[in-house]
Amino acid sequence: MREHIMWFNRVLTTAIQLYFRQECEYASIEAVAPPADGWLEEVTGEPGISFAERVVVLLALMPHISPQTLDILFVQNKNFDRPYTEFGGWKGLSHGGFLPTGETASFLLAGGNPEKRKAVVRLFGKEHWFHTRNILQLEGAAEGEPFLSGQLRASDEFLSRVLLDREYEPDYSSGFPARRIVTALDWEELLLDCDTLEALEEINAWMAHRHTILEEWGLSRFLKAGYRALFYGPSGTGKTLAATLLGKKNGMDVYRVDLSMIVSKYIGETEKNLARVFDRAEHRNWILFFDEADALFGKRTSAQTSNDRHANQEVAYLLQRIEDFPGTVILATNLKSNIDEAFTRRFQSIVYFPMPDAELRAALWRSMLPERWLGDDAEELIALAAEAELSGGSIANAVRRCAIGMIGRQRLSRALLRKSLDLRNR
Repeated sequence: MREHIMWFNRVLTTAIQLYFRQECEYASIEAVAPPADGWLEEVTGEPGISFAERVVVLLALMPHISPQTLDILFVQNKNFDRPYTEFGGWKGLSHGGFLPTGETASFLLAGGNPEKRKAVVRLFGKEHWFHTRNILQLEGAAEGEPFLSGQLRASDEFLSRVLLDREYEPDYSSGFPARRIVTALDWEELLLDCDTLEALEEINAWMAHRHTILEEWGLSRFLKAGYRALFYGPSGTGKTLAATLLGKKNGMDVYRVDLSMIVSKYIGETEKNLARVFDRAEHRNWILFFDEADALFGKRTSAQTSNDRHANQEVAYLLQRIEDFPGTVILATNLKSNIDEAFTRRFQSIVYFPMPDAELRAALWRSMLPERWLGDDAEELIALAAEAELSGGSIANAVRRCAIGMIGRQRLSRALLRKSLDLRNR
């Protein structure tokens, strides 16, 4: 990183010297050869970085890795007793250094050349890898103000890779009402009936081979990049666990959206809250998981009041936003009939999670109960436990009660097992 800071410092000094027609070692900033160590390519994930792109990325990073480098841009225009407009810049609330804008990038790369300025503008388009890889963007330009007056900001994800050498995990907050969910289990430990597992394997196949399907086979012209799945079935049957394991198996973070912080009684707020989540997740390798989704994606009603019309508008907005989302969205509900039909028609997968039968319940008990508890009575105890018609989640709770009762004991007794089952069935 140090070599890149030194390189950018030379580029900036050269740009200033050339602009003010001072004596300079170089005829143009392009003559300042960048480091060839591949560091920037590694942290951005972009193999072919142009000179202009390299300048913009380093400019966005400077306030975070070497803020004093930009102090030279504080020079005053003595003719007007004010900073140079062409240098751009904006003032932070607590940071005393120079914070760059798109104008700063234009000054370095274009000077006063209108054609080169157009090329700078194109660097901040939504099709550019700055945006698609979520590296940096321009923010904060008010309506009617020049596009390049926006603040040049490196994304939190990119800064995490540069400063902390790790992938970014956003904090749960009102600005991002979602929490990452994880599990210590592996895909092979997911115990479900055959039909449900087959449906989940189809989702796995999409996640593992979506680039082949869309790009190599040319189906991106007909198929949207996003994938939407609906999980439905009784509580405790494995919907959340399945979503978490889909992410773990495919190297994707799973974020469960907190609907209590999304849904608002105030007009327009629900849509705004949801937009924050989708905007943050748009170019991440994430799965968005909406549990008890009927609270947000429920059926529309006949619009007899203004509240009805507003509720229907919310559902219409959600429908459009989910359909346009390029990532993976999983909705979970106890009853499929509670979900608006307009959503169900747009799901690529609808997966039913039934209550486990006796054979599957036995397998669940066998996987959870430690062998040291069971001894020679293992099969008899498993058969006794499997008689109770419990979901996987309820079985886990019963095992917890067994564990509490096992303190100070060596073997699981039938009496303790029955007690745990009875407590769950009250």
